[in-house]
Amino acid sequence: MKQRITIEGYNIQWESEFNKLHTFINDVMEDRILSIEHVGSTSIKGLVAKPILDIDIVIEDYEIFPEVVTKFEAIGYYHQLEWSFKGREAFGRKDTFVPWNEGNTVWMEHHLYVCDKNSEELRRHIAFRDYLREHTKVANEYGNLKEELARESKNRSSYIEGKTVFITNILEKIN
Repeated sequence: MKQRITIEGYNIQWESEFNKLHTFINDVMEDRILSIEHVGSTSIKGLVAKPILDIDIVIEDYEIFPEVVTKFEAIGYYHQLEWSFKGREAFGRKDTFVPWNEGNTVWMEHHLYVCDKNSEELRRHIAFRDYLREHTKVANEYGNLKEELARESKNRSSYIEGKTVFITNILEKIN
């Protein structure tokens, strides 16, 4: 059975939804993080995307990671070990109200990752994002590929595999 992959036209709300999350998470984390990066397709103006924000939380090093986990757990995230690897730790949401706040906000769906500042995965995310922001034609090609893959792919894995070739080629060109 084919898994449906939803791709939408660019939505200006994605940036404001990221900004709301950025402000809230930054306040909760206080001085424990270096930056919060909006990465992935929703961070590229004009690009089609799955309506899910990808957010990289940048920390100095892994010494403070246990403290970061505790802070995230207090607002409803949980560490997803099965989706994590060296340099990029994934966090899931217990419900749609995560991150929990007094207003019971229903936040936009998002993927949250914690990376140390020297993480190769962080470098790749930012390099690819910045390249697409600067090269509209390439961003449009990527968008067309994503729409085709969403239509033709039988499952999420084949969708991701199809994007990986394109992304790898761009990253090799950048380096």
